[in-house]
Amino acid sequence: MAEEYTNESIVSLKGADRIRKRPAVMLGSDGLEGCEHAFFEILSNSLDEERQGFGNRVIVRYNADKSISVEDFGRGVPLDWNENEKRYNWDLVYCELYAGGKYNNNQKTYTLGTNGLGACATQCTSEYMEVVSCRDDIKYSISFKKGAVSGKLRKEPLNKRHSGTIVKWKPDIEVFTDIDIPLEYFTDVLKRQAFINRGITIELIYEHQSNQGSYLKPAESGERVFKESYYYKNGIIDYIKEITGDAVPGTEDQNTDDYSEQDTDDDTDTESGKKPSKTSKATGGRTLTLPVYATTERVGRDREDQEEYSVMIEAVFCFSSAVSRIEYYHNSSFLEHGGSPEKAVRSSFTKAVDNYLKQNNKYSKSDQKISFSDIEESLVLIISSFSNKTSYENQTKKAINNAFIEKAMTEFFLRRLEVYFAENPADAERIATQVMINKRSRENAEVMRINLKKKLSSTLDISNRVEKFANCRSRDASIRELFIVEGDSALGSCKLARNAEFQAIMPVRGKTLNCLKSSYDKIFKNDIIVDLLKVIGCGVEIRSKSHKELEQFDIKTLKWNKIIICTDADEDGYQIRTLILTMLYRLLPTLIREGKTFIAESPLYEIAVKDKIMFAYDEKEKTKIITQLGNVKYTVQRSKGLGENEPQMMWQTTMNPESRRLIKIMPEDEDKTFKMFNVLLGDDIQGRKRFIAENGYRYVSMADI
Repeated sequence: MAEEYTNESIVSLKGADRIRKRPAVMLGSDGLEGCEHAFFEILSNSLDEERQGFGNRVIVRYNADKSISVEDFGRGVPLDWNENEKRYNWDLVYCELYAGGKYNNNQKTYTLGTNGLGACATQCTSEYMEVVSCRDDIKYSISFKKGAVSGKLRKEPLNKRHSGTIVKWKPDIEVFTDIDIPLEYFTDVLKRQAFINRGITIELIYEHQSNQGSYLKPAESGERVFKESYYYKNGIIDYIKEITGDAVPGTEDQNTDDYSEQDTDDDTDTESGKKPSKTSKATGGRTLTLPVYATTERVGRDREDQEEYSVMIEAVFCFSSAVSRIEYYHNSSFLEHGGSPEKAVRSSFTKAVDNYLKQNNKYSKSDQKISFSDIEESLVLIISSFSNKTSYENQTKKAINNAFIEKAMTEFFLRRLEVYFAENPADAERIATQVMINKRSRENAEVMRINLKKKLSSTLDISNRVEKFANCRSRDASIRELFIVEGDSALGSCKLARNAEFQAIMPVRGKTLNCLKSSYDKIFKNDIIVDLLKVIGCGVEIRSKSHKELEQFDIKTLKWNKIIICTDADEDGYQIRTLILTMLYRLLPTLIREGKTFIAESPLYEIAVKDKIMFAYDEKEKTKIITQLGNVKYTVQRSKGLGENEPQMMWQTTMNPESRRLIKIMPEDEDKTFKMFNVLLGDDIQGRKRFIAENGYRYVSMADI
């Protein structure tokens, strides 16, 4: 029976419990993601200080006991008495929500922390926190434990003149379900912050007692430690060079203004420094254009009755047929979900490229307008914007929704692209050609998707059956097994040997297509592969931007508990098995990861003793059986192919769950598997030559010469 609901049923959380008992409200999650975001809040405070010109170095330490420290060399956070608020600043900053020093920012000050929540939320969700602030020739120290202050503010004179803040804390396992932050998180976040905040050095010291790989080196303390330093002199320009692998003219030892396009007025565009060449050429490889750097600063408001604020936009973009990447950052926070910048980019880039295509007669009469996806596939774009008023979708700062920022970015990119296309006709032509190629590929893929969907999603019945497929009676996918067998002869013997209640047989006719070297167009024109995909019944997984969403993959629609590849134990059988595995690896890799794929191990030898036959699956097993027989008379013969076996033998050796041997295909080393597939069946011709030269002698006796 439910408890009575009275006036006294309403309870108010107070103090640190407001955050400790509901951390996801402030930090986005009560799991590892929330723990990571708490770190980002403290890091952001240090970077805000450095970005305003107070210091140029931040040190991050992740200790073996899972405690974290962030040290900067800024002005030092004020911790002493605040006469205006009649409270200590340590209490306001680390114990009070919506308290901080960034509410009275002027129009030209840009900071990530604006809500006064991050430091308090991190402190309240910590097992302990220690804050040391050096300012005014005094070292201030304060400690907290589980959301409450622990001791009084300590003051002592500094031995040498310097300033800065050190915050050390340990996330509380009573608050978060996981506090073991992986190295990869730190390396990713700190690298991003380094290129967004150019000229700032961010150092990482990551300690862990467990062995996490060869990149860890023993430290003097006996712990295992990883050290890395991140620094980008030219910020996002250097970062885009990493992505494309191409050099940007003028960046070696020059200020970024030497090759930037500046826009410093709301209505009038001006340029400073060297203007990009009108006949710039791509730097080689498959990069279509050189990176273009552009920046502007605008002032506006989200609504007529609201106050004005300023936004600074910095962007680098180029076009490539080899790589695509779009990343948005605002006040140095990575906007994983985009928001206003993404809407602006989609609108402005689509309109600018579409206008160019129309003006230069690139469309045929039957052509539909391009979509942003046609541009996105060849676009490398990094945007870093800052504003002193930001409307984040939530405290985790993964998207913004400022109306003025969207408008300012849309106008800025539209004008920049129009000027760029006019001043760089060769680049514009390359971009237009590639976008139209992407458009044609997308449209062809859509036609293929519709046709393939019809083939794969239709129900198998008497009017839509797969030739020679022998289904089973059960509809229970948890027990059904699909045997993929080699040819019609194996089909016959397997049909007679199987348990028709839960075992189905699908023959493949001859050697299937090598899916690793074939295009998707060619693959889906192959009847054997399409029939097999139709029988498996869960769609396909496409690793191609031009064919994404070709056919929705849904493992819930998989009709089988086990997919068993069953081929002869000879060279032809091994090759067919490898080709089927390659097909599954490329089109249905999730089935391998989920442990649904098996190989039926066929015996190599039959050892007959009187009226009994024993089976050996390799030479070692044959020798062991013969040794055990001793002086008993026996005969040994090579096992027949699947099509020649008696049904009783097939059931015993291959199909009976109680006596058969299955090899489960494991996904542990996917990268290694792909490399070997690529050597043996893919485009790595030089690798294949080396493999044959090094290993060919082992197989000479098997060659059909």
